[in-house]
Amino acid sequence: MRLQKFLATCGVASRRKSEELIKSGIVKVNNKVITQMGYKIDPQKDKVFIKDEEIKLKEKNIYILLNKPTGYITTTSDELGRRKVTDLIHISDRLFPVGRLDYNTSGLLILTNDGDLTFRLTHPKFEVEKTYVAKVRGRLTHNEIQSFKEGLVIDGYLTSPAKLKIIKENLHNSIIEIKIREGRNRQVRKMCEAIGHPVIELKRTAIGDLTLQGLPYGNYRHLNNNELMYLKGL
Repeated sequence: MRLQKFLATCGVASRRKSEELIKSGIVKVNNKVITQMGYKIDPQKDKVFIKDEEIKLKEKNIYILLNKPTGYITTTSDELGRRKVTDLIHISDRLFPVGRLDYNTSGLLILTNDGDLTFRLTHPKFEVEKTYVAKVRGRLTHNEIQSFKEGLVIDGYLTSPAKLKIIKENLHNSIIEIKIREGRNRQVRKMCEAIGHPVIELKRTAIGDLTLQGLPYGNYRHLNNNELMYLKGL
């Protein structure tokens, strides 16, 4: 098994993040530092360490669906002492958020120790659709909606085509539904700012066909088999 896949399978991080860990020189196999991509190990014989902590294969994978509240960060540690989404999950296993929702964004978040699933749901090549509902300032014009759908230049790159639908609007604000297939940092907020309508509130409501239906704000539950099979098939 390739070393980065082993780390992902163990739930250390996604496969891409595992490759970054290997490149950084903190991963050892049998007390030898490995920085080579594609290095193969035998999980039954070889011992793998990160910063001298042995990494072992998990007996089972765990899949959690969380209705994230605002005021929590989607990292597993924070030097500023802010509240983390993992503080809401009362499970002893080490879980990692799949992708991220920023501090002031609420909604659907998956946490798991399955690095392969994390990779499939976050890597751009799989183009998994995410749905958001945003409250933004002002009313959108037809041209603004079209430019949003066709792609916008933010941070020096052109976003992929997106979907935007007006749910409700008044003289001052609009409620819109947005569907994107990318997951860059604060992308939805930056796209709305690019067309002159900054976000007031933002919530992710779906990943593919997986929704928050019936899950109260701030609560979590385990994914059922049908949901898990669906996600792995995306």
